[in-house]
Amino acid sequence: MTRPPAFEQVQPVRLYERIVDQVESAIARGELVPGQRLPSERELVTQFGTSRATVREALRVLESNGLVRSRPGDPNGPEVLPFTSRGLSKQLHRLARVEELTLAQLLVSRMMLDATANRLAAVLRTDGQLAGMQAAIERMHEAVDVGFDAFSQADVAFHEAVALASGNVLIQVSNEVVRDTVLSLISDKLAKSRNSRSLMRRSLRHHEAVLDAIRSGDGPAAARASAQSLYDYYSGYVPASERRALQSLLDG
Repeated sequence: MTRPPAFEQVQPVRLYERIVDQVESAIARGELVPGQRLPSERELVTQFGTSRATVREALRVLESNGLVRSRPGDPNGPEVLPFTSRGLSKQLHRLARVEELTLAQLLVSRMMLDATANRLAAVLRTDGQLAGMQAAIERMHEAVDVGFDAFSQADVAFHEAVALASGNVLIQVSNEVVRDTVLSLISDKLAKSRNSRSLMRRSLRHHEAVLDAIRSGDGPAAARASAQSLYDYYSGYVPASERRALQSLLDG
């Protein structure tokens, strides 16, 4: 006798989420375009066959996600907004936190994103972008004797310069989100580490190797130095049982 399929538990869906899904889908299909107006709140209540409170909650979520904008006192419906990297950043930040990713998972993502950004930057970077990376390195030098916060700011500036040189907006935004989430989890531990100055100096040496490789157009070398830098700087905060994934991204 054939065994019946194993079904998964049904997840409850709030009514306002169904409205959000419909509007998001219409935007994704191009049925709603930037600058276009949604129907008025009253008309939406009629179309969706639900309460005004439910429609308002859906509009609040859509506005929070950067998809629409409402103006107080405006008799027209909310305006559909153009796509921006800021909206994507907010969504990815929310995903990284809601999904409760482990530090190891976040670091694997960062090592992969950073390595790709460095490979592209070695090929696509401009002289101006290279100068920005050099300026960030110089600030990192100065910050070693100042403290973790100053060093971290200069470090972020270097990675932002590299991501910008990659010419890929998705890499820029994703890298920013993953980096910010990692730092939010362990910045206090890094700042209070007994060997924080040693970590900063080691990180600086790796960053200089990355810059040299990018300057010479050697993408693979830049990617290797970047991955090693992130591993050395953060792996001590990852349980030993979870480090294999990080080590698998180190070349030779």
